Amino acid sequence: MYVRTVDYHTAGEPFRIVLDGAPVIPGDTVAERRAIALGAGGTATAPRPGALDDVRRLLTREPRGHAGMYGGFLVPPDDDEAHLGVLFWHKDGYSTACGHGTIALGAWAVDSGLVAAPADGVARVRIDVPSGRVTALVHRTGGRTTGVTFRNVPTRVSALKLPVRTSRGTVEVAVAHSGACYASVPAASLGLAVEPAQLPELTALGREIRAALAGEEAVAHPTDPRLSGVYGVILYDELPSEEGVLNQRNVTVFADGQIDRSPCGSGTSARLAVLAAEGRLAPGEPLRHESVIGTVFTGLVLPGGDPLGGGVVTEVGGTAFRTGEHGFVLEPGDDLGTGFLL
Repeated sequence: MYVRTVDYHTAGEPFRIVLDGAPVIPGDTVAERRAIALGAGGTATAPRPGALDDVRRLLTREPRGHAGMYGGFLVPPDDDEAHLGVLFWHKDGYSTACGHGTIALGAWAVDSGLVAAPADGVARVRIDVPSGRVTALVHRTGGRTTGVTFRNVPTRVSALKLPVRTSRGTVEVAVAHSGACYASVPAASLGLAVEPAQLPELTALGREIRAALAGEEAVAHPTDPRLSGVYGVILYDELPSEEGVLNQRNVTVFADGQIDRSPCGSGTSARLAVLAAEGRLAPGEPLRHESVIGTVFTGLVLPGGDPLGGGVVTEVGGTAFRTGEHGFVLEPGDDLGTGFLL
């Protein structure tokens, strides 16, 4: 097996783009291709084995990857209005949305010449993902990509104070659908803070909350059952405002206990909609969203829409940088096969 990739990081979170070596994925839409990738009886965190999933496991497991790896298979878009499509994957399976991946893909599409861009100005890269069509606004100065703003599908808040029992007592969580379903909770309500030293406890509570919310009406998507179920749990701290800008730090525990090193792109969309629904953030007002490693996304809610109704459109900005280009090989007789996770 030989797989060729180009790797980026967005605010510290990896994104591995598969250029060659993955099997052709059938389907008429990106959402349909994801369903086929999961396979009959497979789930988002336990897809059925097969040739495609062999590639995912090869790239997310040691010795070629690691438990925090993230990436995507390039696939055709749903129609000619988009530049590309992508199936997002992580160590456990396939997600329906990925903001940090969208930012990385926008940078790659322009840097590679797939999408023409001005030396100075903004290029629009339209990307079909399982949850719909998103846009990466790629900012350019002096012929270099200097940042990417990700415009998400509409985000809708389905609960603001949903009580959830945990091993540390009952807490109130907010639930929002932003291409994937996120539950957010103040870390302080669990007696924790968003700090690297507390990641084991934060991860355990994130998994606990995700499991507790299974089957709740609020986590069911109103129109597409494929988007139902909690994907990530956002544990956040309130920080002092910076020059009047609302400021929070978060760690997102997603899939089966994977940690987002970035502030989480689609998770930031979820937080923006929740803050708007709470009356804490007006359209056009920025949120400074910091990650557990100190990297930052900025976001805002665009005018129009209703976070508690049909949803609001959000924009989340950050940076992405190329980290390497790789040719991964699985040689015959390698007893480790597609690798292992610790």
